[in-house]
Amino acid sequence: MSIALLGVMAMQYYFIRETYLQESQLFDEKVNTSLSKVASEIEKSEVLDFAKVQSRVNRDKYIFEQKKQQKLAQQLSIQEEIDRLRIKQQNNYQKFKDADEELKSRYPNVTPIDNWFYETYYRIKQNRRFIQIRLEQEPILGTTLANTYVIVSATREVPKIAAQDDSVRYVISEFDILTGFVNWYQIATLPPKEDIKINKRITDLLGQLDKIREDLLAESNPTTLFDTVAILSGKKSTIVEDVAMSVQLANRPLHKRINTSRVQQLIQQELAGRDIHSPFNMEIRDHFKLIYQTSDPKSLLEPEKLTRYTTDLFKGDIGESRGRLSIYFPNKKNIIAKNISYLLFPTIALFALLVGCFAYTLSIIFKQKKISEMKTDFINNMTHEFKTPVATIMIASESLRDPEINSDEKRVNKLANIIYDENVRLGNHIERVLNIAKLEKEDLKIERTDVRINNIVEDVLESMHLQIDKANGVLNQELNAKQDLVIGDELHLSNVMFNLVDNAIKYSLNSPDISVKTYNSNNKVIISVTDKGMGMTKDQQEKIFDQFYRIPTGNLHNVKGFGLGLSYVNDIVKRFDGKITVKSEKDKGTTFEVILPLKK
Repeated sequence: MSIALLGVMAMQYYFIRETYLQESQLFDEKVNTSLSKVASEIEKSEVLDFAKVQSRVNRDKYIFEQKKQQKLAQQLSIQEEIDRLRIKQQNNYQKFKDADEELKSRYPNVTPIDNWFYETYYRIKQNRRFIQIRLEQEPILGTTLANTYVIVSATREVPKIAAQDDSVRYVISEFDILTGFVNWYQIATLPPKEDIKINKRITDLLGQLDKIREDLLAESNPTTLFDTVAILSGKKSTIVEDVAMSVQLANRPLHKRINTSRVQQLIQQELAGRDIHSPFNMEIRDHFKLIYQTSDPKSLLEPEKLTRYTTDLFKGDIGESRGRLSIYFPNKKNIIAKNISYLLFPTIALFALLVGCFAYTLSIIFKQKKISEMKTDFINNMTHEFKTPVATIMIASESLRDPEINSDEKRVNKLANIIYDENVRLGNHIERVLNIAKLEKEDLKIERTDVRINNIVEDVLESMHLQIDKANGVLNQELNAKQDLVIGDELHLSNVMFNLVDNAIKYSLNSPDISVKTYNSNNKVIISVTDKGMGMTKDQQEKIFDQFYRIPTGNLHNVKGFGLGLSYVNDIVKRFDGKITVKSEKDKGTTFEVILPLKK
């Protein structure tokens, strides 16, 4: 059993460890992907910001230098109109992008569809039944993971209906996790990405602008490439402009190129998008020089135990990338443990149940072993107890067969009395054993009648007075219970008193000094039996009501009994809704209290 338990422990440990490693690898992939996305966003933002500033500078210079010339003024007007239209178009696109991001953040499954598909299959209600929405998985090379896609198609071809507008439409769907079938879907319509009329207008203006530039080039007769670039004024991207802007941006100090609060916000957004909401520490370095750091001092005490995630910044710069962005999680182990808690808690619970069953089984085995030993001791003791009266009866019987003794009437009567007494003694032993057996089988007949406790105690003490006198003992009785009427069985309650007083006599080291009291408390009658005998330890007090248990007396065997008396007493008292308690000190004495409810 122990080997099997250890094997299960080893298997559970291996299973949990492998799950933890897989979850850790997935966590690393999410963080690295988030960092790469943030680095890309930082570089894009820098280029856009610089382009906006440079555009304003060039426009101001162009206006200042060329405003006197009518064609240049016309060129400026056209260019401003183009810029205004582009800004308007950019605003339209930004509105579409914001709406698109909001839609995708609200719904996990958003699938784009063509406008002709919408007009053909959705606008016409009878064609909606041909729409099919399903999930497809594409394995990721080198891993056990797979990308899941939502595919929207038609199960039947019908005549196409041309798109009526240039809006952007999506199918929003929800699938049943167990079956993989779609629960519901709906169509979301977003505004167009671009206004066609604005694009047409920009194209016309660009044509006019190109014609004016050709006239300016013809009139100015530039002598250098830079003169040509100055006349173009940055309004049309070229290789020369890209290289110049890249060199100019790369020469700026790193701390001026990065907005740290914006970087931290971007990291939080990207991690949250991948379901990582834990705090992190961030570092930004220029080559080997630390220029920014947000960290918890406690997490820096053992930096070698932290997993660091790093990505290069401004990879588009000419030459080697100067910047490094790093983050690390002080509580990474807790994050991963939380992610697998759905698996960890049931595993621990089942393992605890298994260990509990194992411990319970061992406990039962040891208890059975102990009970077996106690039964063996009981049988040996019972044999000895039965052997004595049987031997006495045999000797007396053989004596009666002697003619000389047989002729003496007094000796015959004496031997007959001995045989009778020993038979009674033997019958009492048998009756006690049978009563315990009947208690276990629920066959013991118990009457429930009105019983006066004081009368029972008085009768039992009177019958046992001879035994106490024979042992030169002292018996004190105080029957102070004014209310002593209970529901019980007179015979069995008498046996309870007999057992308690008999134990007080047997376990007294010297002459017995026994006190028996009755009194009332809280609508109950209490019978107290106190002796000044050998007493008990706390461990023995917990076991004395068990069957077959007898308090060890060392090498002395002067205490007779089967270890059944107190077990019988406890069972009888409980059957009448009472309880029995014991207070004892080693070598100082013992007090038993029987508490019975009064008849209402």
